[in-house]
Amino acid sequence: MTATLLAHDGHIARVQGIQVGHFTDPRRPTGCSVVLCPQGAVGGVDVRGAAPGTRETDLLDPSHLVQQVHGITLSGGSAWGLDAASGTVRWLEEQGVGLDIGVGRIPLVPAAVLFDVMLGDMRIRPDAAAGYAACQAASHERPAEGSVGAGAGAVVGKIFGHARAMKGGIGTASFTVDGVTVGALVACNALGDVYHPHTGQLLAGARTADGQQLLGARDALLRGEAPSAILAGSNTTLGVVATDAQITKPQAQRLATVAHDGLARAINPVHTMSDGDTLFALGTGQSGRNLGLMTLFTLAAEAVALATARAILLAQSVDVAGQERLPSWADWQARAHA
Repeated sequence: MTATLLAHDGHIARVQGIQVGHFTDPRRPTGCSVVLCPQGAVGGVDVRGAAPGTRETDLLDPSHLVQQVHGITLSGGSAWGLDAASGTVRWLEEQGVGLDIGVGRIPLVPAAVLFDVMLGDMRIRPDAAAGYAACQAASHERPAEGSVGAGAGAVVGKIFGHARAMKGGIGTASFTVDGVTVGALVACNALGDVYHPHTGQLLAGARTADGQQLLGARDALLRGEAPSAILAGSNTTLGVVATDAQITKPQAQRLATVAHDGLARAINPVHTMSDGDTLFALGTGQSGRNLGLMTLFTLAAEAVALATARAILLAQSVDVAGQERLPSWADWQARAHA
């Protein structure tokens, strides 16, 4: 079943009207990712984690005036990484994209960040130039996955300490039904472990004290093992779920809410006090078609679950000077078959 996940060829840029780009900083594991909808899309958001870092999420409230946004920025760098969205705004403005205010256009770009500043020099973090570079790289092609963009510095399974964690990343998936596509892009930096969403197989997370095996944080907690002291806000899974179905802004909000079911299928524990789990939803309407909400929501949750797992399966181990190596799922598989 893991091979099936790796073979999945769907991706969020298959959604009509969507472009995706990454910037990965070569100086340390960090970066940002953009999901652009230059022709506009209705948007929604559901912030489920208790320690979020966000920008421009209030305008996505269904009762608020603005109906469309022009992109989403996901970034590493914790609160400093929110600056990457300024680069996205600048790039879109240069393309003539944004809300027409008569004297010019204002691109509307909500954003969210994850905490990756424990890997290397924390003074290196995504800024406006990084967001701009991600936009320059954006296309309708399949986005890179694994340890790139907003997932470059992602780490999962930190419940029993960062030294016993594993490498996270960014992944994508999509499904098409009756001419309507629903896709997801997920950067997984979860406090919890990550599981195969179909089989329940533990893929990555907290390791045993000797670092040689997966511990199984859920079972350890149920046995009464005490977690390590956890820095608030030091985790977070971010994502965008997008569709080219014709949906309303309230429906986009609901799409973001239901999409969190996908996180719950792949991450345990999820939505903790130390995670800032945030999912955005975009509806471009460019398929010109409608799809029943039951089917639409089912596709969204499934795409998020698969994208989360792919973020782990395609991540790469990381070595940072003076720090212990963080292994990836791929490394462990190679070792098992050596």
